[in-house]
Amino acid sequence: MPPDGILRPGAVVIVGAGLAGLSAARALRSHGYGGRVVLVGDEPHDPYDRPPLSKDFLAGATSIEGLALGVPEDRGLDLEIRTGVAAQALDPGRRAVRLEDGAWVGGEGVVIATGARTRSLPGPPLTGVHGLRSLDDAVSLRAALVPGARLVVVGAGFVGAEVASTARGLGVDVTVVEAADVPLAGPLGETFGAVCAGLHADHGVRLLTGVPVRGLSGDSGPAGPVRGVRLADDRWLPADLVLVAIGSTPAVEWLEGSGLDVDRDGILVDAAGGTGVAGVVAVGDCTRRFDPWAGRVVRQEHWTAVLHQAAAGAATVLGRPVVPLPPHLGVPYFWSDQYGVRIQFAGHRRPGDEAEVVEGEPADRRFTAVYRRDGEEVAVLSLDSPRTFGRWRRRIAARAQPSG
Repeated sequence: MPPDGILRPGAVVIVGAGLAGLSAARALRSHGYGGRVVLVGDEPHDPYDRPPLSKDFLAGATSIEGLALGVPEDRGLDLEIRTGVAAQALDPGRRAVRLEDGAWVGGEGVVIATGARTRSLPGPPLTGVHGLRSLDDAVSLRAALVPGARLVVVGAGFVGAEVASTARGLGVDVTVVEAADVPLAGPLGETFGAVCAGLHADHGVRLLTGVPVRGLSGDSGPAGPVRGVRLADDRWLPADLVLVAIGSTPAVEWLEGSGLDVDRDGILVDAAGGTGVAGVVAVGDCTRRFDPWAGRVVRQEHWTAVLHQAAAGAATVLGRPVVPLPPHLGVPYFWSDQYGVRIQFAGHRRPGDEAEVVEGEPADRRFTAVYRRDGEEVAVLSLDSPRTFGRWRRRIAARAQPSG
């Protein structure tokens, strides 16, 4: 239990120093909050932008300094930033957080923004096996992406595909392995998932689908170098390095016993970030919430969703009304840059939705497709067609509510 001395008013603690945490701090100040804002992060870095890690940073086009999320206006936020220290426990009734160095921080509110971490494959640790979530991950991977190296990417989702694209541009020999028959079939459907997957072949990257990975092999001894990947059909892929890109899991273990509704899919929150505990909100990749577009509780790991969640959470912790987003910004949205092609998607596709190409040709990798459900437009996908995409995104958003 925290000592009573820390429970003084006039402080909000934000656990997580990424985009969600920094955005929550900005929102607190924009609401006129003048108390202490303590921003706690487990990484030894100031807040930085994650999307470029798989693209410009790996390619050497962006430096560590170029990733910094802070802008000149942030200098006036007057934040108390504690980096390199993880949260270990939450006392929700006292709105206090215990850090791994034994210190407690607390006050009148807590914003949980601890994000997520990469999933890993079972087996002993091997050098040359990478995940990609943090800046340190990206620094390590960038050093290994040398011309002629053999990279196997496990997982053909957006992160895996972006790293494959970047690595290929650096002269790396790349093979991508995907357990599903069609990459990206979940968000895009099989037809257009296959179109996007075709970008790999267009650029000389081997894509193996419909086969899981059995395991990784390396030299004997602790943390020996990886030598290859064994597939479930017994094929052997030699590798000098491996990227494991099979999704993420929310970083919520430290909340065990807190009384919050937490499971392996994250912290359950309402539309305003509320956890059901007064003065404690949660935002970003560590949360799950009902999405009217999906029609169910989901965990959204998209940059634009995080910005709104952080703003809503900050308002909630201060007891202020949540300002709704403009309609076109309220539509779920994500993008990905692969092999020089910008992929954009807005809305939510469900099995059974019908899709129609309304402009361009998929074979040219420049087109726009619209998804309909019972005749109603519910989503749009574009490859290198930003203007058309923007028009359809606004058109979809013009509906007051997505159909159930």
